[in-house]
Amino acid sequence: MAENKKVTVSDVTHEKNQQERDKLYNKYVKQVTPKHNPWLNLIQAYLVGGIICCIGQAFINFYKNQGADKELAAAYTTASLVLIAVLLTGFNVYQKLAKFAGAGSVVPITGFANSVAAPAIEFKKEGQVFGIGCKIFTIAGPVILYGIFSSWLLGIIYWLLKICKII
Repeated sequence: MAENKKVTVSDVTHEKNQQERDKLYNKYVKQVTPKHNPWLNLIQAYLVGGIICCIGQAFINFYKNQGADKELAAAYTTASLVLIAVLLTGFNVYQKLAKFAGAGSVVPITGFANSVAAPAIEFKKEGQVFGIGCKIFTIAGPVILYGIFSSWLLGIIYWLLKICKII
């Protein structure tokens, strides 16, 4: 048999107070939550990502003009972009760029360099091992893990397709 619980006046008052607090809290959250314009975000990401890629292309052209072949120029370009991103992270400029550009600054190699450098800078006060050593791949670790795993998986699939003479 189900128990009948008596509802008192204080229970009803408590319920109304709780509902009123919930309404006020939801109103406050709505008020302080930043409003984002997806079209503006898209344009900003596209522009910044495009500028980073143009800078990368300028590095490739520069290194080719200095006599490097295509592969060496690409390697130097990658190293140059990583160095610039780490320096900008150290001077707290890359975070401002990332806030403005969103994915436009996160997707290129510069975003990966920032994701490795930022935790190292943040946790350096905890020491070489427990600070930098343990925290340096906090953000980049999953990217490395799933990048390696997916490339391994795709390699196995490719190998099986070659054995079965499908490709």
